Amino acid sequence: MIIVGAGSLGSSLIDIVVKERNDVVVIDRNEERAREISNRYDITVLNLDATSAETLREAGAERADALITTTSDDAVNLMVVSIAQGLGIPSIVSVVNDPEHAEFFRRLGASVMENPEDVVANHLYNAIKRPRVKDFTVLPEGDQVFSIIVPEGSPLVGKSLSDTARRGLLPQAVRVIAVERDGKRTLPTENTVIGAGDLVTLFSLQRVPDELIDKLVA
Repeated sequence: MIIVGAGSLGSSLIDIVVKERNDVVVIDRNEERAREISNRYDITVLNLDATSAETLREAGAERADALITTTSDDAVNLMVVSIAQGLGIPSIVSVVNDPEHAEFFRRLGASVMENPEDVVANHLYNAIKRPRVKDFTVLPEGDQVFSIIVPEGSPLVGKSLSDTARRGLLPQAVRVIAVERDGKRTLPTENTVIGAGDLVTLFSLQRVPDELIDKLVA
């Protein structure tokens, strides 16, 4: 795996990749950051320009399974993605700092992570606005995934998933995808009955209205 950029996001990614015992090469033009990563981990770190095909070849592009570019400069990320695609790296992922640039990356076949700072900001906002909702995540296409602890007074209590659909307790665009009870997490069926205290994870194809969440956790 080749990681381009050892800033705050890249450093966190490097830490995860190393802990998972992946073979990784890091590229960063900043000499101080490159030295810090080299001192911290027993991995190959190249203090070179990643927008050069020669640099990616030196990093092992011909045998790499994946490349991830994490810099704060979309022009740099796009150039790296283009070169990586030309060198035949099978899996390419890039941070995109300006959402308007995302389509350029997708056209080159890269998987896109749009502005991670916005993702964190949205997560913090929802943690404040919806304190009874856990792990609220907005996916790149606007889909939402979140979990709720079902209180005693929720209209979901005592209802099977087929009941909730028949009674219209959840919109058609919302699905229950997991139920955790007594520490055991399961994939629900239409016959699964929701109980008070269950941790229920839901997926929605659209923004879930505050009024619906308030009703479910009231």
